[in-house]
Amino acid sequence: MRILISNDDGYFAPGLAALAESLRDMAEIVVVAPERDRSGASNSLTLDRPLSVRTASTGYLYLNGTPTDCVHVAVTGLLDFRPDLVVSGINDGANMGDDTIYSGTVAAAMEGFLLGIPAIAFSLANRGHEHLDSAARVARDVVRRFIERPYPSAGPVLLNVNIPNQPYERIGGIVPTRLGKRHHAEEVVRATNPRGETVYWIGPAGSAKDAGPGTDFFAVAAGQVSVTPLHIDLTATALSDANRRWLTD
Repeated sequence: MRILISNDDGYFAPGLAALAESLRDMAEIVVVAPERDRSGASNSLTLDRPLSVRTASTGYLYLNGTPTDCVHVAVTGLLDFRPDLVVSGINDGANMGDDTIYSGTVAAAMEGFLLGIPAIAFSLANRGHEHLDSAARVARDVVRRFIERPYPSAGPVLLNVNIPNQPYERIGGIVPTRLGKRHHAEEVVRATNPRGETVYWIGPAGSAKDAGPGTDFFAVAAGQVSVTPLHIDLTATALSDANRRWLTD
């Protein structure tokens, strides 16, 4: 088993080190991660300049690009083998509901999926790395299950895993979920820079709107690990008939 590990918090992030260490004796691992924090980079690719790869003192490879760049470059030319699994994280903060659209952590895993490789994104629900050791144990459990019990899918799968910020012994199991939904984001935060110019910070995410039973929000709030399968087809199939009528009637 060969596993490619990436993230969006940067090659120096504690979550990345914890994830790599937890999987080290289970597989041959290689780490390719961004050179700096690229949280919120989503699925962006760098197309306006060349990318360079360097080696950190840890042996990790780091790239001056996005999480998607890291996985894309690794799989399509940097590595001399094709990974069996792409794993991303452990993110410093949750990636649930609508957050998955913006998440660089999910995007790194998604790029592996788009390249035909099974992929798993891991996130610790609260920022600050408290109980990171617990999250790493959960990640190890999920990857072990993936290795020992092939996922019942005809093709590659993309899993989004969110882990509650609790000691391992207090986690209430691993449960299947769907994505919840948030309210609209809070307003931007206006500030003034040292030059007297008005600048804007993106406001915090809104509170959960759909957080009922079965959602990732509900599971994590209940102290459970949320595992949500994702797919990439953005076609609004429910509008297919309306779209046809609009174009042909």
